[in-house]
Amino acid sequence: MTTDATSAGVSSGQYQGLLEAMSRVAREAGEIALRFFNAGAQTSATVEYKEGGSPVSEADLLVDRMLKERLKPLVPAAGWLSEETADISDRREKKLVFIVDPIDGTRAFIKGDPRWGISLALIEDARPILGVLHMPALSETFAAAKDFGASLNGARIGASQRSSLAGSRFAGPIKAMDGLEQQGYSIRREPRVPSLAYRLARVASGDLDAAVASTNAWDWDIAAAHLLIQESGGLLTDLDLQEPAYNGQVPRHKALTAAAPQLHGELVEAIRKIAATH
Repeated sequence: MTTDATSAGVSSGQYQGLLEAMSRVAREAGEIALRFFNAGAQTSATVEYKEGGSPVSEADLLVDRMLKERLKPLVPAAGWLSEETADISDRREKKLVFIVDPIDGTRAFIKGDPRWGISLALIEDARPILGVLHMPALSETFAAAKDFGASLNGARIGASQRSSLAGSRFAGPIKAMDGLEQQGYSIRREPRVPSLAYRLARVASGDLDAAVASTNAWDWDIAAAHLLIQESGGLLTDLDLQEPAYNGQVPRHKALTAAAPQLHGELVEAIRKIAATH
């Protein structure tokens, strides 16, 4: 499918077809990555390190190339922002932009931990309208379209109905979990989730009640998951209760909190107190 999107954007009538196409591309990209993935063991892919020490594998680069080749023709008018593509495009001038993480959780992928995924989002005017997170080694595919809900492997998902932070299933930085317990909250700590997109997607599915992301998450870490949370009835905001906007000059974000609306206010207040002491 190719959409004739222009400066007017993408119509809601095109969402389902585009989302299905993006999901197919994500699954095919997952097959490429799986060729190099060894569960419980080191990847067979060549691994190099970027400036700053972050690893990038041969699989990241192959998937990135494939995604650009397959996604761009779907919406020719869209710009491109990917973790593994040099950011030299005219994306800032575009109404529509694909935001992509070829492998979110590269360190996990390299070590044989299955909690890594392929994160794809299409944004319009700085907000996500379509999102896919495919977890190849877990056989899980999350998908969402603006105002059409969110799904996991085709089944509708919704955020947790928990209304109290006490006793909640929580994932986030150790500092946040320690800080909550120091405030007297008895939370159910989840083991570290190496893919930030997957951590947030688990809030969308109700598998987690709440989650926190540290300062400086990139657009590609959160754009698809943001829409998943939104369409599952949850909230993703910074500590000023502002939702993330995308495709900025520097596509990074403040600390973020994710939860259902009835829990979100309490979560934000508790995390604000932690931030004030650090």
